[in-house]
Amino acid sequence: MDVLEAAFHPRAIAVAGASETPFSFGYHFVRHLLDYHYPGDIYPVNPAHKVILGLKAYPDLTSIPGPIDYVICCLPASKVLDLLAQCPSRGVKVVHLLTARFSETGRREAADLETKILQEARRLNIRLIGPNCMGIYYPRGGIAQGYDMPQEAGTVGAVFQSGGLSDTLVRYGEVQGLRFSKVISYGNALDLDESDFLRYLAYDDETKVIAAYFEGAKDGRKLLNALASAARAKPVIAIKGGRGTAGIKAAATHTAAIAGSDSMWRTAFKKTGVVQARDMSELVDFLVAFSYLPPIRGKRVAIVGGGGGMSVTAADACEEAGLVVPPLPPEIREELRAKAPEVWDWLGNPVDGSIMGGISLDFQSGPGQIPRMLARSPQFDLIVAEIAEEAPLPEEIWTAIVRMQAEEMINLHGEQLKPLVAVVSDGKFNSDQFQDWRWKLLAEVRARLVAAHIPTYSTVGEAAKAMRRFTDYWQMRAET
Repeated sequence: MDVLEAAFHPRAIAVAGASETPFSFGYHFVRHLLDYHYPGDIYPVNPAHKVILGLKAYPDLTSIPGPIDYVICCLPASKVLDLLAQCPSRGVKVVHLLTARFSETGRREAADLETKILQEARRLNIRLIGPNCMGIYYPRGGIAQGYDMPQEAGTVGAVFQSGGLSDTLVRYGEVQGLRFSKVISYGNALDLDESDFLRYLAYDDETKVIAAYFEGAKDGRKLLNALASAARAKPVIAIKGGRGTAGIKAAATHTAAIAGSDSMWRTAFKKTGVVQARDMSELVDFLVAFSYLPPIRGKRVAIVGGGGGMSVTAADACEEAGLVVPPLPPEIREELRAKAPEVWDWLGNPVDGSIMGGISLDFQSGPGQIPRMLARSPQFDLIVAEIAEEAPLPEEIWTAIVRMQAEEMINLHGEQLKPLVAVVSDGKFNSDQFQDWRWKLLAEVRARLVAAHIPTYSTVGEAAKAMRRFTDYWQMRAET
């Protein structure tokens, strides 16, 4: 724990292999520390330069005047042992080995060098992250591994064997409103491994939910214990990469991972209480639910919004996902009889928005009144609200309606009567269609809903699947 605290809160960072060349990782990592406003001392290390990106450069670690807690190594594999030898003189605690081309290559000499590096690091009491990884993204501490990542911190922590997918998680998550506490890419896990990072995040006060991506495990029993410990502390949602024959082979060449069978991993996740996602889209969908919603143990859903066809397909998607779509209860029908006698016995669940066309309802909050009725009813556990995309009216009228619907959702969400999930299509269009007012309008209201911390999905199917996993999780926690 102390070692990882030093990695996330270092007093100073040295970038070995720092460079002025914009295409090099040594350039990128210095830039990231500057761009994300890392508060400590930054020491670029390169014997060929006096200054790098406006910072004084040093020929090696031993020439740096102050102590260093964390080193980012962008050097070739052949120079790593020399770098480690310099670390004790500056009190280095952790080295992030961005450096690749070790055991993942399948070459004997590369694997032997990796073993020597581990032995030397242990002899010198230095801990390693990697090799073959992108390292740490910690927005609160000004540490990042990519450009244009959110500098606003959040509560999602992540342990990812893949650096590229950890970057994808942050960018996919950002679109759906997620922000991150700490994200760790650990690659080959030569020293510190997935279990160490899971245990750290389990006790991290800044992290409320954990995402994980595994290709394999160095120590299966250690991982099983770490998963169980983390899942007792907070929700853990994980992807197992390398489930099929081709994926297992790809994992071996990516991070030298010994993948294990898919059934073994499914069993491990189930036993430890981990929620399994099949891909990155599912992972982000599940994280959105766990980040924004209170615990929900019931599966009775009220569906509102959209026309007849959308209502039918929404009901199908919810039931196929394992949710329950009950009829409107008698008390709501009686309230509708008084306020909308023309349609009171026609409306059902899902609430078909097209039936309401032309009906003048004396509702206190206009179109939001029916969702509010549903939200007050004890017969429903959650509400799925759709914003239609068919735009059957002129631009100015439809724009006003859609914006009003979005504001009603935000207001209802704020009242906290019932958990609310929104569905707004993100479209599948080319660059010309992106300028169409309909899609721009949906993008606008989607952004408003996301900013209000309402779980927002592109289809009812996505929302329903996320809600099923979410409610299953809380039912399981209530029973244990």
